[in-house]
Amino acid sequence: MRNVPLTLSEAADLLEQGLPGHRVEILQGRLTVTPPPDASHALSLSWLVEAFAGAGARKAGLRYVQGLGLWLPTRPDDFAIPDFSIVEADFRDALVRRSCYAPEVFRLVLEVTSSNWSDDLGPKVESYAAAGVPVYVVVDRKHDEVLLHRDPEDGVYVTVERFKRGSFVPVPESVGVALDLPVDTLLDGD
Repeated sequence: MRNVPLTLSEAADLLEQGLPGHRVEILQGRLTVTPPPDASHALSLSWLVEAFAGAGARKAGLRYVQGLGLWLPTRPDDFAIPDFSIVEADFRDALVRRSCYAPEVFRLVLEVTSSNWSDDLGPKVESYAAAGVPVYVVVDRKHDEVLLHRDPEDGVYVTVERFKRGSFVPVPESVGVALDLPVDTLLDGD
């Protein structure tokens, strides 16, 4: 019998094993668990893969991935698992631990909100900015809009833009591909 309390990392490992399909993260020293995605969430992510492929992301030296761990500098065990990311082609050389990679290989991270939408709009904004992730997109299904955060400076995104239905989210040049993302498709899936 163990007399020592579990560390956050150990608790995360146990939750990952006991809750298949759920996403376990440590954000700002707090353990979070996200349920498996619903159909619209999954379709949005699949559509993004196709969109970035069509825009030539691979030819630009980038990879588009779902559920890739991002090591965060906010606290010693902090990490997130964004729904979708655009990363440098050699990202595998930047493994930190726990299947998480250094923030400098991420050019864009995107979250589609679920039941724990407040994490995507609060701690993740702060954590991704602190990590220096250049672009953070939140597909905010709770408020029926898409938020584009960019230009992190001193742990804060300097620029935040909101996009409503019927409009398009321009992928910033810093990502490395030219692409406009339709808000309706991001919110509803393809």
